[in-house]
Amino acid sequence: MTPYDPPIHNPKEILMMRHSLFMLAALVALGAQAQTTVAEPWVRGTVAQQMATGMFAKITSAKGGRLVSASSPVAGVVEIHEMAMEGNTMKMRALPAGLDLPAGKAVNLKPGGYHVMLMDLKQQLKVGETVAVTLVIERADKARETIEVKAPVKALSTPATDHKH
Repeated sequence: MTPYDPPIHNPKEILMMRHSLFMLAALVALGAQAQTTVAEPWVRGTVAQQMATGMFAKITSAKGGRLVSASSPVAGVVEIHEMAMEGNTMKMRALPAGLDLPAGKAVNLKPGGYHVMLMDLKQQLKVGETVAVTLVIERADKARETIEVKAPVKALSTPATDHKH
C-alpha cells in the first residue's frame, strides 16, 4: 500500500462518516434559521379612498435586535410607528431609529401601540385578502435579517385586542 492509495473503509466506518456529515449539516442549518419570529400578523381593512392602515403582529427576536424598516407592495410608504400619550393626548409618531426587540421577549404590535404603518395605499384592502409585508431586523450582531410576512386583512372593526373567552 502506498501513501497514494485510497483508505479502505469498512461498512461501520462509512456509516459513522455519513452520520457525522448529517449531524454537521443539521447544525449548520440550525444556525442559519431565522433568529426572529413573527406570529399572528394581520392588517386592518380599509374603505375606498383610505390612504393608510396598520399591520399588527407579535415579534420575538431570540437574541435581541431592532425592527429597522418595512416595505409592502400595497403601500408607497411604510414606517414603524408608536402611539403614545403626551399629556392628555394620544399621539402617533414614526420611530426613525426603529423598534427595540429585547432578546427572547415578544413585542406586541397592536392598535393603540406599536405598529407598522402602511401609507399611500395603492388599493383598498378588503377582508379576506392577504398583504405581503417585508420586515428588516437588525440583530444584536448588526447582521440584517429579512422576514417575509403574509398578513390577512381583518375587518375595520377588529378590536385593539382579541379577547378569547
